[in-house]
Amino acid sequence: MSSVASEILSPETGGFSGKPHSHGATPVPGDSRGERHRSFELADFDVPTGREEDWRFTPLQRLRHLHEDDTAGDGSVTVEVDPAPEVEVQTLARGDARLGQAGVPADRVAARAWSSFEKATVLTVPRDTVASTPTVVTLRGDGVDKGSAFGHLLVDVQPFGEALVVLDHVGSATFADNVEFLVGDGAKLTVVVIDDWDDDAVHAAQHSVTVGRDARFKSIVVSFGGDLVRVATEARFAGTGGDIEMLGVYFADAGQHLEHRLFVDHAVPHCRSNVVYKGALQGEEAHTVWIGDVLIRAEAEGTETYELNRNLVLTDGARADSVPNLEIETGEIVGAGHASATGRFDDEALFYLQSRGIPADEARRLVVRGFFADVINQIGIPDVQDRLIARVEAELEGAVH
Repeated sequence: MSSVASEILSPETGGFSGKPHSHGATPVPGDSRGERHRSFELADFDVPTGREEDWRFTPLQRLRHLHEDDTAGDGSVTVEVDPAPEVEVQTLARGDARLGQAGVPADRVAARAWSSFEKATVLTVPRDTVASTPTVVTLRGDGVDKGSAFGHLLVDVQPFGEALVVLDHVGSATFADNVEFLVGDGAKLTVVVIDDWDDDAVHAAQHSVTVGRDARFKSIVVSFGGDLVRVATEARFAGTGGDIEMLGVYFADAGQHLEHRLFVDHAVPHCRSNVVYKGALQGEEAHTVWIGDVLIRAEAEGTETYELNRNLVLTDGARADSVPNLEIETGEIVGAGHASATGRFDDEALFYLQSRGIPADEARRLVVRGFFADVINQIGIPDVQDRLIARVEAELEGAVH
């Protein structure tokens, strides 16, 4: 178990006592995060060895060659879209000019996904249009026996549009994909990403976000299923007044590897970002990784940013790696900071609840449910929130995995 700072669980609140340790600017390991290589060409990336900064926590032997091969497999992931009435759904070929605007692949797996997908699913919210219902995209794997599958999704919210989109990953697959989010000037987009794969699934994704002037982007990433899930998110501002909020929850069981990497690039003035991720782990060799990189460039005066990661280790044998990084190239900012904390269940916390007549199993459930609730409750879709809370409780009861 590793962390930047540690805190103690409070028996009265079920949360952490004390204030998370907040930092100023710290060096990013290796080179500057903003200078890392990006390319649409697979040949521009070497096959990773595990010694690279971007791969040092990832068990490459469990990626099923997604980081090595340059040919597409015969696996498939079916994309099912239940759109809001106002949302347009299209299918585009890889060469279409609309694709690739939000970001460029930042690692070999993302570049392989870009070179291997055949058709992209595109969701468009027209200008000045507010979607009246959530748009739900279900990505359903058909099994791992057929080899690797690749995909591409673009969510384009045009200026002054507004939408809520749910991406729900289920079934079993060996899958790599790129997901683009374009948020036009004055637009608002909320995205809920659920990784609820079967036990044997492997999923590596790059999410690329571009936020326009006075636009707002909010994401809630939820990872429970899969053998190995790695989600790398890169977010950038294209105009002043932009706002990015990235939230996440994850729960790893024995042998499971869940990895979340985030990069927020402040390159324009007067923008705000806020990152909050919470995770729980239980079982032998359960492993979670959270990397939070924020870059404030010299021209990004008036920036306000904060990132927070908390991990709750429920049993021995589990490991949480948490690495917040903050690069600041200008002193003319509103504020910037980060905090990381990893802690275990406190026997006194459970004793406190049990002394008030709450059985041990119920006390444990209450603490973990409270730990996740403030993030899950921000989803804003009651059915989805209830499903995820039930999933947390099933994990605790050992009914899942």
